[in-house]
Amino acid sequence: MNNRRICAYSFIIKLVLARSYTVHATVLSLDDPNKTQHLLALDGAKERLSLFEANLTEQGSFESAANGCECVFYMTSPVIPSVSLSNPKAQFLDPAVTGTLNVLKSAAKVPSLKRVVLTSSMTAVMFRVEPWEFGAEVDETWFSDPETCEQKKVFCNLHLWYPLSKTLGEDVGVTFCKEKGLELVVINLGFVIGPLLQPTLNTTSEWVMGLIVTGKEIFPDGIYRLVDVRDANGYQAAEA
Repeated sequence: MNNRRICAYSFIIKLVLARSYTVHATVLSLDDPNKTQHLLALDGAKERLSLFEANLTEQGSFESAANGCECVFYMTSPVIPSVSLSNPKAQFLDPAVTGTLNVLKSAAKVPSLKRVVLTSSMTAVMFRVEPWEFGAEVDETWFSDPETCEQKKVFCNLHLWYPLSKTLGEDVGVTFCKEKGLELVVINLGFVIGPLLQPTLNTTSEWVMGLIVTGKEIFPDGIYRLVDVRDANGYQAAEA
């Protein structure tokens, strides 16, 4: 049996349980069966999965989940809203940035911690001031430009609040981990699709269903940068 303990979320819980890790996972509400039952039904969950209630906007709420873990996977972030936002900064940007810092501050207090794996997005590098050039090599120096994201209206028919939130969240995460000496791995994913564990559709699945049923394009340019959730979380689990 593997006695290493990991703080993880989502589909990756299934993968690391299968590798015999002990897993701490967070949900917004322990009383919501739509958030908990599919996780508790996973193979190995009875023996090696503990669920903790946590909220991105509440400082310190991830400390219990992170305690005793060697690796923390941070994958939670506000998703692209389906309606226009009256106050994007308060409703979308602040939770993304504050949430990242809240998780990392909790992780930094854990003596056993060896690594943090942060799930970011391709959108955190796509929207730069300089135009893309064919064959350009994208590396750790590439970030979307916050001002470009605020001004342009080219992503899913909304202002680029999601790319901006991922850009700012990744930036504060990298800065914090450097200051605290934490080992950080950042994975920039495309549009994640694939089988669901939970009984309800997530935002990306709803959009794919809309494309199938109505033919409505998800992206204005009709270009889809897709990754299967099993591949995405496989890459993440490899960093444990």
